[in-house]
Amino acid sequence: MGWNNPDMPWRELERRLSGRPVPDGGDGPGFSRKRARYVPSEQVLPPDPDDVVPYAELHAHSHYSFLDGASSPESLVEEAVRLGLHGLALTDHDGFHGAPLFAEAAQAFPDLVTVHGSELSLGLTRPQNGVPDPEGSHLLVLARGVEGYHRLSAALTEAHLRGDEKGRPDHDLEELAATGRGHWLVLTGCRKGAVRQALTSGGREAAARELDRLTALFGLDSVVVELTHHGRPLDDEVNDALADLARDHGLPVVATGNVHGATPSDRRLAQAMAAVRARRSLAEMDGWLDVAGGAFLRSGREMQARFARYPGAVARSVRIADEIGFDLQKARPRLPHRAPEGHTPMSWLRELVRRGADERYAHNRAEAEERLQRELAVIEEKDFPGYFLIVHDIVEEARRRGILCQGRGSSANSAVCYALKIPAIDSIKYQ
Repeated sequence: MGWNNPDMPWRELERRLSGRPVPDGGDGPGFSRKRARYVPSEQVLPPDPDDVVPYAELHAHSHYSFLDGASSPESLVEEAVRLGLHGLALTDHDGFHGAPLFAEAAQAFPDLVTVHGSELSLGLTRPQNGVPDPEGSHLLVLARGVEGYHRLSAALTEAHLRGDEKGRPDHDLEELAATGRGHWLVLTGCRKGAVRQALTSGGREAAARELDRLTALFGLDSVVVELTHHGRPLDDEVNDALADLARDHGLPVVATGNVHGATPSDRRLAQAMAAVRARRSLAEMDGWLDVAGGAFLRSGREMQARFARYPGAVARSVRIADEIGFDLQKARPRLPHRAPEGHTPMSWLRELVRRGADERYAHNRAEAEERLQRELAVIEEKDFPGYFLIVHDIVEEARRRGILCQGRGSSANSAVCYALKIPAIDSIKYQ
């Protein structure tokens, strides 16, 4: 038996033996679990290119469409690659919650074009849980590149703030058009889209009026009539009517799967989630559930067979994806900061950290230097010096005015922040 201290600190051993819970450090990285980076499955192999019909799925929900989508963004990406899809759009309800994971997974498959969008819920008076068929209508919006993404993100934020209740965003169609005209591509959507709803309740004339409204708001070159086919009895009849409307209005049509699961095997999970959302049993949901279970990803060849009577509807999805798709990393914010003459933001941050470290780490400068350089390297790699400089300026100005200001959360675990005098806690001293 040796007399060396164990790898586990004594305070941690004592805590476990005493049965005390792990302290909650909020968002501090010292107390939070870090998600492992996505690693693609070895079974994700694309098909032979000679057997592929080009197709991009432009309407897909992940499980970030809470209790509506059944699959993770990673599962959707992997299945899209297995099927040989040219591109994939993630269009979760009223948010970009799954976008980071979607983009991260897609980076492992550079040939897959990624499109970012959202299906907006209009006309809500209450949250959408607790009923078999939530109220309101949907508007499917695809961002045209980075600028469209930023505008859509801002519109989503504004709607959630205005709704003032979780699960009830308050979108205004005219306001959306003013924000996104020329920067978004609008699809007429699923059965809850305004055009489809009008077709069901008022016939072709009512649907034509709704289509005219969309084109007047967003522009003729920014509206596409969406055709879906899940194997329901009236799908062909509805799609024929939509295709006629598109022809009469001089608009293109595009085929989508209105996907809510990556594979057919996800159907039962999707049904269970729909029952949970409605707060009903599966038996009580009978009649509301999608019996056909066709809302899963399909190959281009299968989509071409389903939409053969609408020439160009499948091929157009590829052209749209190529036109508006982008890598989400291009949308990273570049925080502005005016560095003094002769400095870049990063070199100025290094200089401020050096000055602060000379003062705050004077007693253990050599020990602190290794930690500081490691943190600065991460900041530089992530291209994030502007954030630290902005926070430093805010704290400095508050201190100048005599306003109590203290950094919290993850900043308490950063030696760089301590050197910048943002928190009062020395993370090196307290480990």
